[in-house]
Amino acid sequence: MLNSICDVPGILVGHAQNTEGGTGCTVIIAENTAVCGVDVAGGGPGTRETDALNPVNLVHAVNAVYLGGGSAYGLAGADGVMKWCEENGKGFNVGVGIVPIVPGAVLFDLPIADYKARPDSAMGYEACCSANNAENRMGNIGAGTGATIGKARGFGGMMKGGLGTASLKIGEIVIGAIVAVNCFGDIIDPSTGRIVAGVLPEEGTDFLGSTYYIKKVLEKGINPLGGNTTIGVIATNAKLNKSEATKVSMMAHDGYARAINPIHTLHDGDTIFTLSTGDLQADVSSIGALAAEVMSSAILAGVKAAVSAYGVQGYADMNRSDK
Repeated sequence: MLNSICDVPGILVGHAQNTEGGTGCTVIIAENTAVCGVDVAGGGPGTRETDALNPVNLVHAVNAVYLGGGSAYGLAGADGVMKWCEENGKGFNVGVGIVPIVPGAVLFDLPIADYKARPDSAMGYEACCSANNAENRMGNIGAGTGATIGKARGFGGMMKGGLGTASLKIGEIVIGAIVAVNCFGDIIDPSTGRIVAGVLPEEGTDFLGSTYYIKKVLEKGINPLGGNTTIGVIATNAKLNKSEATKVSMMAHDGYARAINPIHTLHDGDTIFTLSTGDLQADVSSIGALAAEVMSSAILAGVKAAVSAYGVQGYADMNRSDK
């Protein structure tokens, strides 16, 4: 076990990034397709092909899920994923050929370094070429390259976000999560209830606390220019249909809420996809409950792995007693 979403049989993960530009993308490939559901809980989503995942619609399986930076511009990276899938014979048969099914979501990282640096088709294709079943790197990589957190006080109070992954095995059932953490709020350790990363004060070393700061400036509201959105994927070898996968995505948002506060604001486009790759029978509610647990672990791990970059402090470089 790698403690990675790659622990789920049939899942490959690849990354590509423009480190200087402060953006990147992550692709989660299903070797033999996967049933997929999605739930969007944030108020400012940037998504692709999510309507196709509605349980009443035709397509029941996907070939890959794309996670990228670059806001809506970054959705172009999924074109490269489609190109790679077509070249490798992965797609929905339409008679004259195949159409790869690649849903995806993007986060807002445009202000972090170079506004013109965005994932494109070439970057999405590159991520697919690097995909493997042993990927467990975290922090400043892939879709987490330009991610930041704790934006209530603006750029001066932010910390570095990042990409996290985690997994859990119960008997033969494996549940994994991967997430790019780019939230408005603070990061909470669910085991202690303490803030471990978030809004930094102008002076001192303790965290300011997003909700505390909001109370101070309630009449001004949340700054929408901070650039937010946490996007992730749950995968399992338990057998799920589209409705059940959608329910698991909904329950996995509880993992967001346990590890991020506040979450699901109007300026966060928080989205979770769920992939089912196997035929093992399991209770859907139990899978959803554990998916939330694994997701919160992935969030915490990704932020703790983030190193300082672009003038933004990373947890991995902080001298803190709670490490």
